[in-house]
Amino acid sequence: MKKKWIIVAVSMCMMLFAMGCTSTPEWKDGTYEGVAEGLQDGIKVAVTVSGGKISDVEIVEHNESPGVSDPALEKIPAAIIEEQSYEVDAISGVTYTSDGIMKAVEEALNQAK
Repeated sequence: MKKKWIIVAVSMCMMLFAMGCTSTPEWKDGTYEGVAEGLQDGIKVAVTVSGGKISDVEIVEHNESPGVSDPALEKIPAAIIEEQSYEVDAISGVTYTSDGIMKAVEEALNQAK
């Protein structure tokens, strides 16, 4: 009988933990701007939140190297929208640009809380 209660208690703890881990953050709807350093001067982004979720990430301004930084400028915003998080994998070879975009999006989303 004691074993059954332990199994039930452990199962309930696991379910509560899993439910807590699957929640997604909700932000206030609107468009928010953020700026952070990339490899060069600041990267400015505009993040649009619709229905409490990230619906668009636009690179408004940057001074990153043309051509070289393109993979990060194209793929990081798409990954942020897909993952609904500014914490996504950086693009190899353009880590500073990737990190700058993520930090700028984080700054923008902090305004949406």
